[in-house]
Amino acid sequence: MIRNPELHYRSRDEIRAFQEARLREELAYLEQHSPYYRALFRREGIAVGDIRRLDQLQQLPVTTKQELQRHNTDFICTDRRRIVDYVTTSGTLGDPVTFALTTEDLDRLAYNEASSFALTGCGADDVLQLMTTLDRRFMAGLAYFLGARQLGCGVIRVGNGIPELQWDTIRRVGPTGCIVVPSFLLKLIDYADANGFDCNASSLRRAICIGEALRTPDGDLTTLGQRIAQRWPALELFSTYASTEMQSSFTECACHAGGHLPADLIITEFLDDDNRPVPAGMPGEVTITTLGVQGMPLLRFKTGDICIHYDDPCPCGRNTTRLSSVLGRKGQMIKFKGTTLYPPALFDILDNIPKVENYLVEVFTNRIGTDQVQIKIGSRIHTDEFVKRIKDIFRSKVRVAPDVVFEAPELIARLQMPPMSRKVVKFFDHRKSNL
Repeated sequence: MIRNPELHYRSRDEIRAFQEARLREELAYLEQHSPYYRALFRREGIAVGDIRRLDQLQQLPVTTKQELQRHNTDFICTDRRRIVDYVTTSGTLGDPVTFALTTEDLDRLAYNEASSFALTGCGADDVLQLMTTLDRRFMAGLAYFLGARQLGCGVIRVGNGIPELQWDTIRRVGPTGCIVVPSFLLKLIDYADANGFDCNASSLRRAICIGEALRTPDGDLTTLGQRIAQRWPALELFSTYASTEMQSSFTECACHAGGHLPADLIITEFLDDDNRPVPAGMPGEVTITTLGVQGMPLLRFKTGDICIHYDDPCPCGRNTTRLSSVLGRKGQMIKFKGTTLYPPALFDILDNIPKVENYLVEVFTNRIGTDQVQIKIGSRIHTDEFVKRIKDIFRSKVRVAPDVVFEAPELIARLQMPPMSRKVVKFFDHRKSNL
């Protein structure tokens, strides 16, 4: 494929022209190689040669997670002998989907991550500590390793968890950055405090964070981000957003004004419930068309993630579209006592309540068929007064108060890591419609 690392700095018209040329190549590839899309084009009477502009994408059907689950292997576009890596999605909103990658797809992943790390200021002088898994069919862990290697960084593959091992590695090798789930940074800080050393005096100066929101759509730090920044001010926090399906990522630059679109790797739309584009500054479902993927490319795939996008130039000088943190996942929307909620908003409240060590958010269908929310809180305090304070905080923030039950923090920690999970799970959806 044709890559253009300088595309960020081109004019909006030049970015559009580049993407339209790649879109025409992508449609021709899908028609020739994809059993799923070839059948779709024939069934819908679509002449892909007539689609030449980005605004004409509206003439094509969207692809949903359900279709990807039901017809998984029909999306594969290459002979099995060319597939060199198999991964799966996390399965947050249903059964995991298998993705097949070619050698060229791994090269594309490496390019994407090298570009993402460069956005944060990383270069060949840096050493990156990977605090994420490379196993369990996890695409991102391998992508981080490949990208850091392509950029020329040193890499330390520690894996997730085990604060003692992480700090031992930091002291031994002196990494300058890490790739990490941000809530784990609090555990590293707690370990440092408990063992009498200052994390700010360590070599780490940059954390590239995955999986949890660090910033609000306005660009301010979330409660989680504030807690990390207050306790580890020497560490600069960078947000990223990615998914297995898009095989690329949005990453913040040093301006921290939203994640930059990798415009030479994907086309992104932001759609409402009727699949119509929403304007910049308004919430919309992130919908992607991959560019240059050979194994399992996707066309107008609806990710289920609700974000806000910005089209104005970034202060850094880049002109690519930028993305807010994820407001919520469409399949996880909660209608509770007339109020629409997404789990990240509840997480942000709980992260800011002292004496709450950890928690789970659960949603059920109650006896009258509506959503009911229960919070399981890991805390050493189990008083009625504490329950009232928690509920009062929820009412002040989101107008409604969930049910609250207490559990041992150790039990909550175990429940947050189901046996097949690759990451901490804080939200469990038990609604009948999702069984």
